[in-house]
Amino acid sequence: MDGVPAWLVPVAHMLQHAQEDAAEALKGLTADQVWARPGGGASIGFHVRHLMGALDRLFTYARGESLTADQVRAMKTEGDPGAPPAVAATLLEELAGATSRAIDQLRATDPSTLLDPRAVGRQQLPSTVLGLLVHGGEHSARHAGQAMTLRHVALRAGVP
Repeated sequence: MDGVPAWLVPVAHMLQHAQEDAAEALKGLTADQVWARPGGGASIGFHVRHLMGALDRLFTYARGESLTADQVRAMKTEGDPGAPPAVAATLLEELAGATSRAIDQLRATDPSTLLDPRAVGRQQLPSTVLGLLVHGGEHSARHAGQAMTLRHVALRAGVP
């Protein structure tokens, strides 16, 4: 992983795997399938958008910054398909951009700052740069896995 500090290479790999898994989950799906909510749960589209949004928010905190109004607004609409609904190709393009930005941030992270304290959210919960970056990677993997599982559920349920 060119340019990524050794301590952060596992995070970069988590992000790459999450992107690959989400791409597999979205492969060949219609917009209806992407946004279907089998059993009333979250949609594949939600999990992919949440993966991107949470990654962006966690990496923002890792930089020591607060969320912007746009980030908060996007968080509140992660499950909204949009009008017209976002298609798989659009979500994949957005995910590729989010993953690329995150890996660029890993490349730019000075390893000497990894244990620097960071505050998260309105409650200012304590963390570190490393904690937030690792959480961004594992959280991304978790939601990509959810999207893969939901693909099987949606296809077995016969969602058109």
